Amino acid sequence: MNAPRMALIGAGATGSVLAAALLSNYPETVVVGRKPHTGEMLGNEGFRISGALTYRITVKNYVTRIAALKDFHPTLIFLATKTFHLDNVLPELKQVCEAETKIIATQNGLGVEDFLSNNLGRTDVFRLSLNFGAAAKSPGQVKVAFFNAPNHLGGFKQENRELGFQIAQMLTDCGLDTDYVDDIKLFVWKKMVMKCTMASICAVTNKSIKEALEFAPTKEIADACFREALAVARAAGYDIGEDYIEQAVNYLMKAGVHRDSMCYDIESKKPTEIDYLGAKIVEYGREHRIPTPFYVTMTNLVKAIEDGYLEKR
Repeated sequence: MNAPRMALIGAGATGSVLAAALLSNYPETVVVGRKPHTGEMLGNEGFRISGALTYRITVKNYVTRIAALKDFHPTLIFLATKTFHLDNVLPELKQVCEAETKIIATQNGLGVEDFLSNNLGRTDVFRLSLNFGAAAKSPGQVKVAFFNAPNHLGGFKQENRELGFQIAQMLTDCGLDTDYVDDIKLFVWKKMVMKCTMASICAVTNKSIKEALEFAPTKEIADACFREALAVARAAGYDIGEDYIEQAVNYLMKAGVHRDSMCYDIESKKPTEIDYLGAKIVEYGREHRIPTPFYVTMTNLVKAIEDGYLEKR
């Protein structure tokens, strides 16, 4: 791979960590955010990442519109927006994607890579499954609660396999240990069994992940949701195994007092990513005739909370 021209869209908590890592080795990386004053701040103070990962680095190239990437001709675009922004992002993304441009989706959620591939009309989309938890304290200032390395990267075209290995090595060299895998959806499912389960429970109860797993009533809900998600994954062709529940709980307990990002979305009265999380488990369950009563309940509770403030807006 020749020296990549990189861009990152979305400077939230996850995007900030990714941007800081990329900038540490590739200072010309373009960051796309929404607010001009954030760009000024990042140019002066830079990204300040602390905790399980640490970076302190300023931003040279910051733009507020995806369309502005046309002037930079990026070869790699990391997409780190929330999933509820995807519909708005797509039109501009289509305009800046050139023949050699590769998209790397970093969002949480099920089916993100399929959505992008279908709507962009291209099969050279990569999916990056991140294994760190981060929370933004202020624009550019992020605390990383944990990093259970490695991250996993995968693509869908055999001819892009070598490029995938190079991108994974590039991320590793930037401090984000990443492995390229041939079946990325397996690793997405493994992560989403945990994420889809805990996001709605934490959002509805306002508990941290560890608190929700230590409190018997919410632990009972989580166990039931885990079993439903595993059944849906199995029907979709990914038999992760019943013993994965114990592995998942052990993994999640390392998160400590980390709160799921959906808690912050609700606190800020923003849309949540429930449509690509719990709602996808429900959707896939119905397609495969797998009952998911606990997921239906938790998903609808999140949607009810959302409706209470989004309708007013």
